[in-house]
Amino acid sequence: MCLNDTRNTSQKKYINLTLNTDLHHLKFNTMKRLLASLAILLFFTACNNGTSSTNKSTSDSTATSSVDPAKDWKFGAALWTFHNVNFPQALDEVDSAGLTYIEPNTFHSAGPEFKDSVIMQLSPEGIQKLKDLVAKKGLKVESIYIVGDSTISSWKKQFDIAKEFGVKFVTTEPPLNMWDQIDSLAGAYGIKVAIHDHWKGFSHYWNPDTTLMAIKGHPNFGVCADLGHWPKSGIVPLEAVKKLSGHILAVHLKDVGTYNDPTLKDVVVGTGVVKFPEIFAELKKQNFDGYIYIERDSIEPGGNLASVKQEIKYYNDQINKLK
Repeated sequence: MCLNDTRNTSQKKYINLTLNTDLHHLKFNTMKRLLASLAILLFFTACNNGTSSTNKSTSDSTATSSVDPAKDWKFGAALWTFHNVNFPQALDEVDSAGLTYIEPNTFHSAGPEFKDSVIMQLSPEGIQKLKDLVAKKGLKVESIYIVGDSTISSWKKQFDIAKEFGVKFVTTEPPLNMWDQIDSLAGAYGIKVAIHDHWKGFSHYWNPDTTLMAIKGHPNFGVCADLGHWPKSGIVPLEAVKKLSGHILAVHLKDVGTYNDPTLKDVVVGTGVVKFPEIFAELKKQNFDGYIYIERDSIEPGGNLASVKQEIKYYNDQINKLK
């Protein structure tokens, strides 16, 4: 064992041995023992250096996080939160909430100017008009939720839209038999893929183990952790976040009232079963510096703006408690 007390014991044995050696045998016996002891000392020294390196590595991995969530986490809203209104109206809602970052989706209605076509049906000129609306509001689009079918051409079209928006990553759930193709596509476009999760029976990625399988060998894959969907499949969100450490690009901030009920509607963040303080602490420990998007699936009476403002306050209160 490479331990300091073992090394010290060997040194003491060596000293006692050399002091009690007959001086008349120094020319042979002492030199032989000296060489043997020197070899032992070199062994333990090298072993101790290895231990020191391991401890340093362990220390580095458990070191205090250098991330400041209040400054480094990009906080905003997924526009699906306002799927009951069109894209321009959704921007108005986000602007009223005082948020900066948004995650659009390619199946959102673009508005009456575009005959209510969804974003994925727009021309590059139409996309540019939406980008102009975003810029006018002072908002930022650095990711977009995309959907494709079983053909690579459909995914290429989605990546074309993502590129036109200038995003850093797309949020999606790629078909299991298209991991290699979509990873290659992401590499060609220089856009990462954040694998999203829904509940069991709806999504292949309800279990984080499947997500880890997808990530392995696919350098352009990461994770968008939807915290409110995991409980619907009996997955504890905190444990899933720990399991996906180092891979999370973004988080969908969502809560739900109980476990193991896929039909359940989401609730206001902080009022359900998701343990957000512990999850935020874990993300900070992981040096996460990505995106936190509020996302509501259900629509409250009168719209979701009021609940979004409530969730913003909750988020800020929790972040301020992080040390």
